[in-house]
Amino acid sequence: MAVMKLDEGVELYYEDVGMGDPIIFIHGVWMSSRFFKKQLSHFRKKYRAISLDLRGHGQSSQVETGHTVATYAKDLKQFIEKLDLREVTLVGWSMGAFVIWEYIHQFGEEGLKGTIIVDELASDFKWPDFEIGAFDLPALTGMMRQIQTDQEGLLKGFLPLMFKEDLPEEELEWMLEETTKLPASIASAILFDQSIVDCRPYFKHISKPTLLCFGREEKLIPVAAGEHLQKSIAHSKLEIFEESCHCPFLEEPEKFNDVVDHFVQSLKK
Repeated sequence: MAVMKLDEGVELYYEDVGMGDPIIFIHGVWMSSRFFKKQLSHFRKKYRAISLDLRGHGQSSQVETGHTVATYAKDLKQFIEKLDLREVTLVGWSMGAFVIWEYIHQFGEEGLKGTIIVDELASDFKWPDFEIGAFDLPALTGMMRQIQTDQEGLLKGFLPLMFKEDLPEEELEWMLEETTKLPASIASAILFDQSIVDCRPYFKHISKPTLLCFGREEKLIPVAAGEHLQKSIAHSKLEIFEESCHCPFLEEPEKFNDVVDHFVQSLKK
């Protein structure tokens, strides 16, 4: 467990365990590095496994500014440089995928070995030419308003939608604790930005291998989103997790870890 101070004074909390090729796990909107606890304990045995809390999230600085996917990507760039990491595999879950794609858009693929995308669309927004998006304007507006009036109530309804099976009460409690660390102002700001990001123009510039991990249950993200990414991103492979929804790394952790391990090993060939 450590804290890194970025150039502008923002402090990022992170965990850095094990030795070997680096793998960085990047969480989704409102979430935190704690959601990857089953990955760090596994991957530390043969890799340098790193998870971080993006600015405003988890135990990182709750600064009022910079809550855009583009800024989070710049933070990630600084983070990688300050740790002097090379040949990195990036794992992005949900909004974390947008952070990866924005990182590649801004800085290219130098220093990256490959990327792993977990259950995310090319854009969360239902654009006129992108009907599989998760949110239209009324839905997004409604969520943002509820964050301002009943943040905990919104999360109590949203968190169970991330899982195929019912969440045990103790699991819901720690997830609620993590996701309510964000002030409503930050939670609504980043929800809006990440929901209207459209990464489709970026995909033609991705050449490193990509693993796409999607849950079969479609409470939030359709499998069609993974199929669209597979068609759009060169050198990509789609893996479906039959017993998962939005969190295969928590719902099917052994299979997820094995699939990711196999993919990372394939990057050495």
